[in-house]
Amino acid sequence: MKIALLGAGRIGKMHAALISEIVGGENLLVSDVDTAAAEAVAAANGGHAVGIDEAIGAADAVAIAAASNVHADLIRRSITAGKPTFCEKPLAPGLDECRELVRLVEGSGVPFQLGFQRRFDPAYVEARRLIETGEIGTVYAIRLAGHDPAPPHEAYIPASGGLFRDFSIHDWDVIRWLTGSEVAEVYAVGAVRGFEVFRKYDDVDTAVAAITMANGVLAALTTARHDPLGYDIRTEVFGSKDSVVVGLGPRTPIRSLEPDWVASDVAKWDFFIDRFMSAYRAEIAAFVRMARGEIQSPCTARDGLQALIVADAATRSLKEHRPVPTSEFDI
Repeated sequence: MKIALLGAGRIGKMHAALISEIVGGENLLVSDVDTAAAEAVAAANGGHAVGIDEAIGAADAVAIAAASNVHADLIRRSITAGKPTFCEKPLAPGLDECRELVRLVEGSGVPFQLGFQRRFDPAYVEARRLIETGEIGTVYAIRLAGHDPAPPHEAYIPASGGLFRDFSIHDWDVIRWLTGSEVAEVYAVGAVRGFEVFRKYDDVDTAVAAITMANGVLAALTTARHDPLGYDIRTEVFGSKDSVVVGLGPRTPIRSLEPDWVASDVAKWDFFIDRFMSAYRAEIAAFVRMARGEIQSPCTARDGLQALIVADAATRSLKEHRPVPTSEFDI
């Protein structure tokens, strides 16, 4: 199976290595507007650097890891060509274009997978199993934390879509996936607590959201652009039979002040690729299986749309200082 990788930046380099592991470097076609970058990534993985039209035309499947602002165009080109397609989030920057892409993908019948890698993380997979099987009992509440080690550079901020669309989009997806339910309402508050540059673009660097799921589960999310100890992604699930946490271990960037706590000298998580490498590997393996017709998509275009609806509800709540039901964005 030949796979075209569109995008040879930071994420593209990682996907190139994973794709070559699974299908062999000789079956990897790399394309990027930066020809030198494409050639370097191809050479590092035994692949071939080619133009985008040649890549799509010659491939059996397409993986999109280019800049977010070109995702929609590349999805259209790949799906129209009938190629099973993987794309990193987001589908598109706005809801209208996301809806259009969902219609295109679903109408085409071409297999499509969106890149929400947390669905493939072993601990998240186990948390979902415990919920689905009832082993955790009635889910009372879920608490999510997403803290980046450092804020992005200024040029990224105005193009990011805001904290809830950018950084928190994975949380909106994973809570839907864990609970098997849609978000019914969001109430969000936020502030600029450490980096005034965010205020310049009407954004915040720290936020909290209260979430009500359609099935009654309550959830709370804290998200921040700066964590001095590292990259902290956790999800705690509290049920009537059990309480579990994803992301708590010797590499979690947090200190306990309990006197019996034993500190670990293991390096803390400081980068999202490092934290979720096993998940990314499983995600690409699932994409190859989907492209071969062995499984259905584990993360659909519609999943991407639903997560963006929640992000926009949270953003509206933040701006208007009120709870916002997702029904305001009904499709």
